[in-house]
Amino acid sequence: MSVSTSMRRKLPVAGAVLAAVALTLTACSSGSGSVPGETSGSGSTDAATSSLFDGAPVADDTLILPDSTMAKIKERGKLIVGEALDAPLLSQQDPANPENVTGFDAALAKLLAIYILGKPNVEIVPPASETREALLANGTVDVVFNTYTITEERAKQISFAGPYFSSGLAVAVKADNTDIKGIDDLGGKTVIVGANTPAVTEVPKQQPTAKLVDFATDPQAVQALLQGRGDAYVQDYTLLASDAAANDKLKVVGQPFTKEPYGIGLKHGDDDFKEFINTWLTTIQDKGQWGQAWKTTLGTVVDSEIPTPPAIGSVPGS
Repeated sequence: MSVSTSMRRKLPVAGAVLAAVALTLTACSSGSGSVPGETSGSGSTDAATSSLFDGAPVADDTLILPDSTMAKIKERGKLIVGEALDAPLLSQQDPANPENVTGFDAALAKLLAIYILGKPNVEIVPPASETREALLANGTVDVVFNTYTITEERAKQISFAGPYFSSGLAVAVKADNTDIKGIDDLGGKTVIVGANTPAVTEVPKQQPTAKLVDFATDPQAVQALLQGRGDAYVQDYTLLASDAAANDKLKVVGQPFTKEPYGIGLKHGDDDFKEFINTWLTTIQDKGQWGQAWKTTLGTVVDSEIPTPPAIGSVPGS
């Protein structure tokens, strides 16, 4: 859901590490059997959203290669996206209006749909962290926008376009915690992490005596932290910043201690689709949609100028 101004707190930015943007989006329903979070492309949008999508680039027909993934999406009439419904300011379903999904990843997914289809028809399939690769491999989704860090290990199972954004792992604690100020204070502590996230391997590297407890979703992890089931929660800074902006019982401490480049997940070996999406990313960066989306709402969460997007193909595995 959209976070009211009174609930938003500006958080520090470390380098190119930035909290993401909230935009009210609508997506396309597939009719019977549709999953929660699918929405109608004919729904209303706010002024900021309309401004973002008005004039969004559409691919030339020559880029839609015969028998390609792009051609199949165009024939189907909608882009099927693996995307969270519970990530504040990234991709979150509005409980007051379930047909609206808000967030930076959601905005980019809709811009990609416009590029392929000429209209913002998106069907959302919410993945868990551990199911993203399977959803791509079996063709359930076309792409995954899900704070999906590019790694060489993951790139053995799927392909990545991008990166399109950079973040990093950080530490969150309860707001009244004064003992933990960052990763250096987690030795011997019970640390909450997201299942199948980089924190699972990175925390033991930096703090071998930490005890890890993993949870499938970000809301579950936040709830566990607030219930005292762990001393700290290590997750992507962007996600933690969004959580802290929406919940004054939570705070982010210290600076990000890793670099986490986000990629767009694709089926392994689909080089034509990867090239197509990288062309689209370059286009929305050059034409200003990427920066416009960032600028429109990011000031409610962090103080920063529009960042320079990471160079496409600059990360091993991309």
